[in-house]
Amino acid sequence: MRRLAGLLAVPLLLLATAACGSDNKGSDSTSDSASMKNGLPAITAGAKFGEKPTLSKGDGTPTKSLKVNVISEGKGAPLKKNDAVSVNYLGQAWDSDKPFDNSFDRKEPFTLTLGAGQVIKGWDQGLEGQKVGSRVEIGIPPELGYGAQGQGDIKPNATLVFVVDIVKSATIPTAAKGKEVAQDDTSLPKVGTNTDGKAPSLTIPKGDAPKKLVSNYVLEGDGDVVKDTDSLVLAYEGFLWKDSKKFDSTYDQGKTQTFALPNLTLKGLKAGLIGKKVGSRIMLVIPPDQGLGDKEQSGIPANSTMVFSIDILAKT
Repeated sequence: MRRLAGLLAVPLLLLATAACGSDNKGSDSTSDSASMKNGLPAITAGAKFGEKPTLSKGDGTPTKSLKVNVISEGKGAPLKKNDAVSVNYLGQAWDSDKPFDNSFDRKEPFTLTLGAGQVIKGWDQGLEGQKVGSRVEIGIPPELGYGAQGQGDIKPNATLVFVVDIVKSATIPTAAKGKEVAQDDTSLPKVGTNTDGKAPSLTIPKGDAPKKLVSNYVLEGDGDVVKDTDSLVLAYEGFLWKDSKKFDSTYDQGKTQTFALPNLTLKGLKAGLIGKKVGSRIMLVIPPDQGLGDKEQSGIPANSTMVFSIDILAKT
C-alpha cells in the first residue's frame, strides 16, 4: 500500500530531513569539562527560550543512554503520547561544534505527533513528560538516533545533541465527533459516521466519477476553520474510484499523519481541507486534474479519481 505522505508533501519528518544544513557556526572555543552541563555540551549563547542557541563541542565519551537536561521549565501541560506538538530545535553531533540542522533559521516550528514514530526514538522518548514552554537539551545515543546507517551529513553511529523549545501542544482526539450531515446524493460516495476511532466505511457508487472537486461534511465539527497556512493532524483512508481499491490508510498504519498545508503538492487535497472546521469528518473526491494527473505514480494509475474519508483531528 502506497503511503500518501510520500506522494503529496515536501518531507516533514525529522527522520528523513534532519541533515538540512545551517548557517550557525557554533562555538569557536575548544570544549573542556567546564563547558559540560550534567554530562551534555553547554549552551554557549542564546540560552533563553525562543533564542537560537549555540552549543559547545561534546567533551570526552559521549552519553551511552538517553539524557535530558531541563534548561528552563515551562508552565504548560506535560507532553503525552499522541499529542500534536510544535517545537523549535537545533541539532548537533557530539563531536562537532557546528549544527547540522535548526528550525530557528526557518522561522517555522517543526510539528510532530508524539510517540507516532514520525521522528527518531530519542525525540519521542526525550520529549514525553516535558512541559509546554520548556527548553530541554537531549543527548541521543546512536541506537535512538540514526544508528549505523547515519543520515545525510550525520555520520554512522553518531551521538546527537538537540536543544528543543516546546512551543505548544494539542491533545488529539481519536475521531471526529461533529454533527452528522445528510449524505443524500446517491451519485457520490457515502462515508460512515462512527466515532470510535476505527476506520469509517466508505462506499463508492457504480456510476461515473464527478469531474470537479467534491468536499462535503460527513460530521461537522465546531473547531477553527482551516486556513492555507495551517498544519493539520489527519486520520484518513484513500481509495480509487474505478475499482474501490484502497491505496492508503492511517488506520492500517496505526498512527495519524501531520501535514503542513503550505507544503502539500496535491492541489485537490489542499483545496478540499481549506475552509473546513477542525474536528470534522469530510468526504473528498479529487479528479485527476487536481490529483496526480495523467502519469502513473507509485502504483496509482494515470488519470485516477481519488476518494478520501478524512478526519481533521487537530491543528498544530
